[in-house]
Amino acid sequence: MFLPGILSGRVAIVTGGGTGIGKAIALELAGLGADVVVASRNLQHLEPTADEIRALGQRSLAIPTDIRVPAQVEALMEQVVAHLGKIDIQINNAGGQYPGPAEELSVEGWRSVIDLNLNGTFYCTQAVARQMMHTGGGSIVNIVASFGLRAAPGLVHAAAARAGVISLTRTLALEWAKHNIRVNAIASGVIMTEGALSEMLIDPDGIERIEGAIPLKRLGTPEEIAHLATFLVSDAATYITGETIAADGGNWHGHGLSFVPY
Repeated sequence: MFLPGILSGRVAIVTGGGTGIGKAIALELAGLGADVVVASRNLQHLEPTADEIRALGQRSLAIPTDIRVPAQVEALMEQVVAHLGKIDIQINNAGGQYPGPAEELSVEGWRSVIDLNLNGTFYCTQAVARQMMHTGGGSIVNIVASFGLRAAPGLVHAAAARAGVISLTRTLALEWAKHNIRVNAIASGVIMTEGALSEMLIDPDGIERIEGAIPLKRLGTPEEIAHLATFLVSDAATYITGETIAADGGNWHGHGLSFVPY
């Protein structure tokens, strides 16, 4: 799909890079020549992905990081620069949520989802931009969800966080354009990953119900998101910044999805 070696010489970080969408992105970037660092809280998921990247002939580090903790995020950036010399690409993929009625959402539940999806993304974006400003720029891609573009009954905490990241994407794209740092986002739909299915489906017929609500009548794949992320960080997209591109089978243009009755 892409020319071989189009990312040769570049260094990328993928948060949430051990499984699902993050793993697919990490492997695609490595397959096109990038050295790729994978980061998440779970080292046992990271090491196998890092081994696969090395098998492709690229350098890789697996660095346990809780993106909710700014000091750990700063340490991540410092380790990458110390071992690989620079950071050209940042993929902010780490995140998560769970469905439930808004009136039953606890304060702790609200805070945990906002902290992971919004605050953690900002900490990573700010920290990597500080590094990129010293090396001539770079590309940042935030992986959000298309329900951040519209109402999402049953996911008020996640929808608010994702909408915040979309606004962050636009704002930082303008602030950092002078540093040659591009910031874009991918608003993914429901993707066929183990994590997404366990988090999002609350009834036995959930998959069929969701597929029926999507204009293309199917779930997406991690590889489809990886292809779009690769385009956005490549030289083919050097005039694109501040954009949020939906990759959700057309769902957000239609009726959308609900995770509780209303």
